[in-house]
Amino acid sequence: MAQQQEEDGTVYTLEEALTSLGFGKFQYMAMCYAGLGFIAEAAETQILSFIGPALRSQWELSPSQESLMTTVVFVGMLIGGIFWGFISDTYGRRKGLLSVAIVTALSAALSAFAPNYSSLLALRTMVGFGIGGRAVYGSWFFEFVPSQNRGVWTIINTGFWTIGTILESLLALMLMPRIGWRWLLALSSIPSFAALLLFVFTVESPRYLCAVGRTRDACDILNKIAVVNKTQLPPGKLVSSQLTEELLSPGKNKISSGFSSLLVLLSPTLRRNTLLVWAVFTGNSFSYYGLILLTSLFSSGRCQHSSIALQTNDDQSLYINVLITSLAEIPGVILSAMLVEKAGRKLTMALMYALYFLFLLPLLAPQLPALTTALLFGARTFIMGSFVIAGVYSREIYPTSVRSTGCGVASAVGRIAGMVSPIVAVQLVRGCHQMAAILLFEGVLLLSAISVLLFPVETKGRELVDHVSS
Repeated sequence: MAQQQEEDGTVYTLEEALTSLGFGKFQYMAMCYAGLGFIAEAAETQILSFIGPALRSQWELSPSQESLMTTVVFVGMLIGGIFWGFISDTYGRRKGLLSVAIVTALSAALSAFAPNYSSLLALRTMVGFGIGGRAVYGSWFFEFVPSQNRGVWTIINTGFWTIGTILESLLALMLMPRIGWRWLLALSSIPSFAALLLFVFTVESPRYLCAVGRTRDACDILNKIAVVNKTQLPPGKLVSSQLTEELLSPGKNKISSGFSSLLVLLSPTLRRNTLLVWAVFTGNSFSYYGLILLTSLFSSGRCQHSSIALQTNDDQSLYINVLITSLAEIPGVILSAMLVEKAGRKLTMALMYALYFLFLLPLLAPQLPALTTALLFGARTFIMGSFVIAGVYSREIYPTSVRSTGCGVASAVGRIAGMVSPIVAVQLVRGCHQMAAILLFEGVLLLSAISVLLFPVETKGRELVDHVSS
């Protein structure tokens, strides 16, 4: 938006301010801090697939008890995704960041000292509740990035998740055979503690401050960013880009609180976008977590008469295979970052779905182990690509007043699919029904692709809004 002229002189909008400040040292530091949230979630999500067998042996757990440890984490994430979104949109991004870091760090560390199954179950539920706030980290960083390269840097920030999965696989490979699961739990809590310790260096999102009418405070933050980046703000006074008579009417410029935010997401203005975003997140979560479990089940060779198995049967091989497939996410993140600003959000997501579909399709028939690994590698690449672009789109489609809530609820809806997916995958693959499993995942992805094509707008280069228009 071009600079406006008012009676009191030259003014500039937040978008113009961020463009002038550029993507510099401040944004790099903010990205690394937000990345700790993604690393923590990846580590705490993946850890139970590594310690499950050890706990089953040590505490004589039944298969259902072992599965329940994973389920409670997803239940916690589901509740946390909604709760932390409300907190962040109502009380500010920084208070959301601090609360998430405290809950996650303490519950993750205490898990290492759990004396029995019941206490571990309770603590892992709290860990899930804490890491459900990943959307707060993402929204906080997102609101510091200029619009012209918003998609690229948001995707790169999401790539910290992949770093977390790789580090957790390496940590499990080094620690589990030597000093056991308690040390793995303890050391996996380091990213959460790092986020807690480094919180003192964070600042509030200027976009949030503008949305609640605190433009003077927002300007102070922007001045600090200008000093760090060694750039300058535009001349004049900061104003909201939506400083219109309509938005200044009573109640229009206030942040929604509590469950009213959820009602806003389902208001006539946002309902279609919200339902489609939920459909995409459901499909992505179902496919992503199902693919991880398919990899571990295939690699364990549980279905001995199926040539789809990767023909390995020890824990070390499981860690290595998970590590290899985690590395597949790196090209997915890179490819998405390369395409998202050129091809746009919708087209890039649709392309990722098509490639995922093609890589998974040959697994309908028995394949050689090496080819199976390669196909799973490719599928993991493209499902990760669609996942990170969906994260960009969901943040761009929602206004600041409900952005964290919108992303948090979408993530929570995806957690439901994440809970269902392992149950389905385990039953089908252990029953040697790999063809049915692959068909199921292909069908879910097809529905997600249709949802993407039904999105009403392309958000590439689109200016962010602060409030829901009437």
